[in-house]
Amino acid sequence: MIKLDILSDPICPWCHIGKAHLFRALEKHPDHPFALEWHPFQLNPDMPRGGMDRRAYLEGKFGGKDGAVRAYAPVVEAAADAGLSINFEGIAKTPNTLDAHRLIHWAGLEQRQTPVVQALFEAYFEKGLDIGDIPTLIDLGVGCGLDRDMLTRLFASDADTADIQARDAHARDRGVSGVPTFVIDNQHVLRGAQPPHLWGQVIEEITAQLKARQA
Repeated sequence: MIKLDILSDPICPWCHIGKAHLFRALEKHPDHPFALEWHPFQLNPDMPRGGMDRRAYLEGKFGGKDGAVRAYAPVVEAAADAGLSINFEGIAKTPNTLDAHRLIHWAGLEQRQTPVVQALFEAYFEKGLDIGDIPTLIDLGVGCGLDRDMLTRLFASDADTADIQARDAHARDRGVSGVPTFVIDNQHVLRGAQPPHLWGQVIEEITAQLKARQA
């Protein structure tokens, strides 16, 4: 197997789109060589722990309502092309995602990372849930097979908080400035929501190289 490390944030629409593209290619290549692992990167590491009003956040970031609309127009189009239904109007708050990344980390220990990542994307972009809210995160984790009592105990502590922040900082130190970022075999980097056909080419090239080594 070839390691595919994915740096993402569950409130990043391009990460949601990038995952959809990747998995469309993986479904067409069921013998793909990738072993996936998800890694933390916060788009807003300085976001208050309680989050903030989404409209205020976007208008502040993009210089007003018109700027926010222009910035998100390509996202809406790309999401539709990826077959995703994103309900931006239903998102009331932009959360701090530190606790969501803690959940993803714990899910990885139980081999449930990808289902939890998908559940977070759907909760935020389709259902308008606050994925900075601990009870919501616990429910999402339980829905993906994690133990409720375990999650309740972990979230009541600061378990792995420093580790998540350190890994985020390490990614930035290595030059990661945006997500999604994909690292193949700890050597090759793909940035952004790459289309399925490109992933298909990558999978086929890697598979051919592996077969040549084994020959």
